[in-house]
Amino acid sequence: MGVVLAAHAVMNNVQSSAPHAYSTKIIKAGALLDDAKTLLAHWDTSTAVAENIDRFRRENVFGKASRSRVDDILAALRQRYLGDPDVLHALVALVRGRWPATNLNRVLYFHAARADRLLGDTVTRILCPLHSRGATEVSPVEVQRELKKWHAKGQLSSAWSDDTTLRVAQGLLSALRDFGVLQGASRKRIAPAYLPVEAFAYVAFCLKKLQPSGARLLDDPCWRLFFLQREGVERSLVEANQHGLLEYQAAGAVTRLTFPADTTEEYANVLAQGSH
Repeated sequence: MGVVLAAHAVMNNVQSSAPHAYSTKIIKAGALLDDAKTLLAHWDTSTAVAENIDRFRRENVFGKASRSRVDDILAALRQRYLGDPDVLHALVALVRGRWPATNLNRVLYFHAARADRLLGDTVTRILCPLHSRGATEVSPVEVQRELKKWHAKGQLSSAWSDDTTLRVAQGLLSALRDFGVLQGASRKRIAPAYLPVEAFAYVAFCLKKLQPSGARLLDDPCWRLFFLQREGVERSLVEANQHGLLEYQAAGAVTRLTFPADTTEEYANVLAQGSH
């Protein structure tokens, strides 16, 4: 229906500026892509989050050997994907609509990186500067060194030992490899930036919902999660417009960006139907 989305909330900058402390949760979490898809595929949208989580615990839908592992998984997935009912229902629609994994994995990464500041800031504060310098390799020791700097600034949840800091660094790199941001088993390299046009359109919808200004959306810091600069965002908007996923018009300082849906769930259904 081509309505312009509006919202009063402004998205938090993914680059760390708030005093909230980082935690070690990534050690027990990882990317959890398969578990996230299992949760979304079995989600009952007619019942509350707490009831769904209780059912997952009882029925061991994830097929894990221990209750504590199930609890770790549910805690991570709840933080990443269950906070906003509209986003949750959108993700359920994409999974049930058999949206291609290349798109879905990018979207799950986007939400995970926004929900977990340590994960997102590792990309924007460590990997992005490396990428801009043309560097490709990143080691756990290099990430550990940056984490120690963040500790000196009082940004960690507690005083981490060297061993804990290294384990967090290793967990971050492993998760980012599984999310497709990095490549390699032992030696991690920054993967070629890749955001399919459908996944780009979904991310643009989410950012536009929280940032009404189409012009400001071009410079939204969240694009750095995908190593996208303003020019790349503009090219992707033009491509998404050509595919009929959105309407984008730019004339001088005036930018108009509209979508064929009002809610994230509605737009997810549009995207899922268009992939078949």
